Amino acid sequence: MFKNSLSFLLFLVSVTAVFGQTQKDTIALSEINLKGSPIKNVLQNTASSVAVITAADIAKSDGIILTPVLNKIPGVTMQQGALNTNRITIRGIGARSQFGTTKIKAYFDGIPLTSGEGDTTIDDLDLAAIEKIEIIKGPNSTSFGSGLGGVIQLFSMETPLLESFGKASVAFGSFGVLQQRLAAGYSDSKTNLFTSFTDLESDGFRANSSYKRKTFNLHGKQRLSAKGELSFLGTFTRLKAFIPSSINENDLRNNPEIAATTWAAAQGFESYDKFLLGLGYDHRFSEKWSIQTSLFSNFKDAYEPRPFDILEDRTSSVGIRSNVNYKDYLFAFPFEVSLGTELLIEQYDFTLYRNLYQSQPGQGSLQGDAFSAIKQNRKYNNYFLQMELWLSQKLHLESGLAMNTTSYSLQNVFENNSSDQKMPFTFGNVWSPRVGLSYKVSNGKNVFASISNGFSVPSVAETLTPEGQINTDLKPEVGWNYELGFKGNWLKNKVYTEVTFYTTQIKNLLVARRTAEDQFVGINAGSSSHSGVEFLFNYKLLEKTQLQFTPYLSGAVNNFKFKEFIDGDADYSGNQLTGVPEMQFNIGVDVNTKNGLSLNTSLRTMSKIPLNDSNTKYSERYSLLDIKTTYVFMILKILKTELNAGINNAFDTKYAANILPNAVGFGTAAPRYFYPGNPVNYYGGLSVSYVF
Repeated sequence: MFKNSLSFLLFLVSVTAVFGQTQKDTIALSEINLKGSPIKNVLQNTASSVAVITAADIAKSDGIILTPVLNKIPGVTMQQGALNTNRITIRGIGARSQFGTTKIKAYFDGIPLTSGEGDTTIDDLDLAAIEKIEIIKGPNSTSFGSGLGGVIQLFSMETPLLESFGKASVAFGSFGVLQQRLAAGYSDSKTNLFTSFTDLESDGFRANSSYKRKTFNLHGKQRLSAKGELSFLGTFTRLKAFIPSSINENDLRNNPEIAATTWAAAQGFESYDKFLLGLGYDHRFSEKWSIQTSLFSNFKDAYEPRPFDILEDRTSSVGIRSNVNYKDYLFAFPFEVSLGTELLIEQYDFTLYRNLYQSQPGQGSLQGDAFSAIKQNRKYNNYFLQMELWLSQKLHLESGLAMNTTSYSLQNVFENNSSDQKMPFTFGNVWSPRVGLSYKVSNGKNVFASISNGFSVPSVAETLTPEGQINTDLKPEVGWNYELGFKGNWLKNKVYTEVTFYTTQIKNLLVARRTAEDQFVGINAGSSSHSGVEFLFNYKLLEKTQLQFTPYLSGAVNNFKFKEFIDGDADYSGNQLTGVPEMQFNIGVDVNTKNGLSLNTSLRTMSKIPLNDSNTKYSERYSLLDIKTTYVFMILKILKTELNAGINNAFDTKYAANILPNAVGFGTAAPRYFYPGNPVNYYGGLSVSYVF
């Protein structure tokens, strides 16, 4: 079936190739304005690898989760074990994280989605509230702290200028998926408002995997004067998601629908209420001077029964992000400089209770006595200077410098003993310089090169010894990144290509050594090398009035290895990096017709992944085919109606959608490395909107 499907795609490409040569010029894909950086630029001229995802790209998926969308981006891998269990890595950074996304920063309209200790969660955001995503790969984002993996910036949906609308939609899918959404927007010359409410439910493919999430979003902008604009963002999420956890290899092959025995018996789940609030103000004093400032706050109240204990925790944070820009000429060269800061203060309190689920079989978790309670205070300070200079009409220079300080303090409040107060611990000042050059070879074609330095600080848990003391010898991971790339348009802007060669050399490699089922200790165990090539090919092969036909191809070939890695008596130097594939490819075709019918196909392939540092076990290579068709039409000339239907994993492939690196089998149990992916599944939906 795989060969037949691939042959059919290639046949379609070859049949329509003749027509693609006669079309008039189209808009270059590279002429996209980037809005995430304090200094605005277009994709073509940036001296780094930046990926852009639009609302139209998101609409080509089932609209539930970002996994198939992000996995189309070269160098980005999102492993999805469940709707609430995933790991995003960029160029292999963060691949050895146990249960989530680390070493990558994320923002929603400039508000951090990353905690004060580096954990990032974006899977609970409503995809319909996202208009655009920009992904900066590697430590190329001076103004956002120069994280080792990079930065994911999400931007809220805006109502089209001078329009107002109301929209209702419903979607159904396999495994009891039901998504209901209401949205509305208003826009005039000064005001822009967008709001949405989404209710998502799923029974899940596996046992103990039901999922319920309600999300409310309100975004707005208000122009106060010709020079000033106020913006605000508010999101609320209520989640209850049961956790099937990982399973061993035998169960992956024969019983992928089961949950881990202990998690099924405890009926483990996570639930939380989460608020995200932000208020921003942009002011342009003159043609030369401008300022952008935002105040933000996060709050999360969570409860998670697990087989080994019950976690009750609360996170609250406040922060400010501000930058001042100055634009002028320097020795007759146009330049712009931005000086800014991001400050975050976060408090995290948690209490652990004994889980007595074994005392009442079949009833799930039962909360017992508390046995631990900790209060943590985290402070994150980032200061940055960014400058861009046009040395000529063709040569563009980017430079920057960031300075970060991160500090933690802890208090054991369970025993109410003042002597247990831990003094604030900091990793000192971490400096991150960057320089990049972009050169316009010819119209629509640029080459670029950059050198940058990034860092990643350990989490609080990783800094603690088994005795609960802070390991003051622990150092942040730091690495130098080198890039050389090309961005170009061909055939009168019908073809857009990107090719990037890079290498990132990391030292003070941070390793999470497991000491118990839910306990890890961080150690600096050596160094790693992350090298590879990424490529992207988009071809507007046929663009007639009646029909548009766009094939695309993207991929990455990686060489990620431990340069020097000694953990205890084991020497893993030279081994392949755990948890990340050597190769990842995506090929697809988008077809759009004048009468409102469209077809989107995506075939992505993931190579085998090392499951442990010793490279003695690997996951199996797999390919997934997703297909979606959409029909848009008008009812009574006033109601825009959309019908869609799709199929995910059309080959019904058995595969590991997420893996748990370095899983350990306790007692006689086999290691539970695998989160099985969903088998073939179907979905469909209907939406009706009224624009006035």
